[in-house]
Amino acid sequence: MSSEKIQVSPEQRAKDDAFLEDRKQKGTERYIVRHSKQARITHGVTIIACILLCISGLFVFVPPLAQAVGADAVFVVRMAHRVIGVVFVAVPLVSAILAPKGVAHIFKNLFAKWDSDDKKWMLLFFPYLFMAKWIHMPDQSEVKSGQRFADGMLWFSGALMGVTGVIMLLGSTVFDLDGGVYGVVLLLHDIGFLLIAVFGLAHIFLGAGIFQPYRGTHKLMFGDGMVSESDALYHWGHWARKEIASGEHVVEK
Repeated sequence: MSSEKIQVSPEQRAKDDAFLEDRKQKGTERYIVRHSKQARITHGVTIIACILLCISGLFVFVPPLAQAVGADAVFVVRMAHRVIGVVFVAVPLVSAILAPKGVAHIFKNLFAKWDSDDKKWMLLFFPYLFMAKWIHMPDQSEVKSGQRFADGMLWFSGALMGVTGVIMLLGSTVFDLDGGVYGVVLLLHDIGFLLIAVFGLAHIFLGAGIFQPYRGTHKLMFGDGMVSESDALYHWGHWARKEIASGEHVVEK
């Protein structure tokens, strides 16, 4: 699919609004398939594993918490942390092997060149959080500029935690990891945790629909993976118009 943006005139935008109003009056609305079933399963398993790893990791790596629950509980949590860690690493890898084109598509979106709409969206984002009713955000591609940055950081921090976690696991089971090396690896693991905590919370705030303009977006990953035509035009105008024009992923309810 071409990455060229579709320029929208005020007249075309008015036609879009009239078309959506007509659909609403007829009691039907079209939806665009945004995420495949495999993508939704991979996302769901990974996010659950990530949350459990963050919780269990606190009791494994934070001495006061470990002392509070006792050695026996820490041993159980440590074993659970390792098993969940394997799931956290293995599931995305298996999914990537099964759908390499999907992974390529994800990274193509993450590293897409920013245009004037992308830059304007980022400048308006923080005012938009407090004045969403009065600020009209510019149209966006399949992945918004802010989401590209946040998702990129999640991919980086997840990979950092995965790699360092595997090193520590092998270093305690297959070979002996030098104390100094272990300290460096643990520090990198902690940095990955902090990055995931920060960007993960932002991801949850928007993705779970806590922020009013994003209400219902949780269905994109924890539902049928489809977005209504009206919501698609509101959030990802450039992408939505291309999908509507092609009709390949459009369904009517």
